[in-house]
Amino acid sequence: MKYGPDDQVERDTPDAPFEQLTAILRARLERGDWRINRAIPSENTLAGEYGLSRPTVRRALSVLAMEGYVYTVAGRGTFVAKREPKAPTDPPD
Repeated sequence: MKYGPDDQVERDTPDAPFEQLTAILRARLERGDWRINRAIPSENTLAGEYGLSRPTVRRALSVLAMEGYVYTVAGRGTFVAKREPKAPTDPPD
């Protein structure tokens, strides 16, 4: 399923809650809800906003960090990473 930046995590879908949250936060990052090198809301805030546990939020943020969307600074929080724009793909011959 595709999730947009304004979606909520739903319990009655086949996707795991952390997968839904990952997609929602990815969409928010791509939309520009948070500026580069600025902190995103804390794990506690995101957990409350989406009705999830902190470990679930942490797992989603971990995926986003592996994808290069965010980075974590110990004791400071999670920040928006600078991403290079995607290169356009060449049309098929």
